[in-house]
Amino acid sequence: MRGLACILMFQTHCYDSWLGGDARKSTFLMYSQLLGTLPAPLFLFLAGISLALITDKLLRNNVGAKEITRILLRRGSQIFAFAFLFRLQEYLIAWGWAPWSDLFKVDVLNTIGISMILMALVCGIALRIARTPERRQPSLLIAGVLGMSLIALLTPPLWTSWRPSWLPWPIESYIDGAHNLSAPQPGLFPIFPWTGFAFAGLAAGLVLFSDSGRARTVQTLAVSAVAGVGLIAGARWIDHMPFQFYSVYDYWHTSPNFFVMRVGLLLIIALLSYAWCRWGLGARGFSPLIQLGQTSLLVYWVHLEFVYGRASLLVKRSNDVRTASLGLLMIFLMMLALSLLRTRVNWKDLGDSLRTRLVPTKRSA
Repeated sequence: MRGLACILMFQTHCYDSWLGGDARKSTFLMYSQLLGTLPAPLFLFLAGISLALITDKLLRNNVGAKEITRILLRRGSQIFAFAFLFRLQEYLIAWGWAPWSDLFKVDVLNTIGISMILMALVCGIALRIARTPERRQPSLLIAGVLGMSLIALLTPPLWTSWRPSWLPWPIESYIDGAHNLSAPQPGLFPIFPWTGFAFAGLAAGLVLFSDSGRARTVQTLAVSAVAGVGLIAGARWIDHMPFQFYSVYDYWHTSPNFFVMRVGLLLIIALLSYAWCRWGLGARGFSPLIQLGQTSLLVYWVHLEFVYGRASLLVKRSNDVRTASLGLLMIFLMMLALSLLRTRVNWKDLGDSLRTRLVPTKRSA
């Protein structure tokens, strides 16, 4: 799933940065941006699944609730720190023309870190409420579903009538993505609604890594995918009702219906990804998708400079679809090569070999 998220991320960023003229008004860009609504939910969903895996492993090793919370908080804090390091790097590279406010931009990496911190706290509370080992798994699952639901339902008012505009804008931006522009910005990734996808991944992961889920993985994923179809149908039905629950309704940015629809798509993608890796081309030799997925943070970090930064491969907002597509192909090949360098080269052995050749030994001296 991470590999698919990387591919969708590449195409979204490349076409958004490089297309210009009439191409920016084309149906092609519209569909590219529609696909671009999936990478961030995929990354956040997988963050929730990974946290569920860690939690399940710790529970099976009889680790206490307090220690589990501490471990999960530390992991989320590390990701959050990486996000600030990334923002600092981008600011320094763009020194001279990037505004200082970019240092406090709420990007998807920030939100992944915040999501993991919030899930750690919620899991800690759920584990303390569950007084017996048998209740821990159900308690965690309920906490994941409730967290997802509350975030989705609170998003519309927190972007409109309940906006916490009284907060300093760097803090408010984590609630509604307003940044320093006095209005929520669709290109940012605030807690509402984005962390909801992480809680959805937490709930899905807890089901998948339960005893019954491990024993019947295919059946569990198939049932989840069917549930995903039901979520999509239900969200579409609610969206077409003659009345709305919120005074301000923005389907593409704050609507719980669109949120639920994407959760349904994530559950379907989970089954398709498993099938690809077990029975499809992913199980037959080298798979670029799997390879990119192994280094998703690295390729996310690096590719942005070659798409949006000063090292952009093409002149921004001045290309047709054909030229931008060639640029996308180059980005894909470059990031695939970088991923292979990261995973296939033993840098420790290479460093030891260079030191052996460059530093004279006592005998040669």
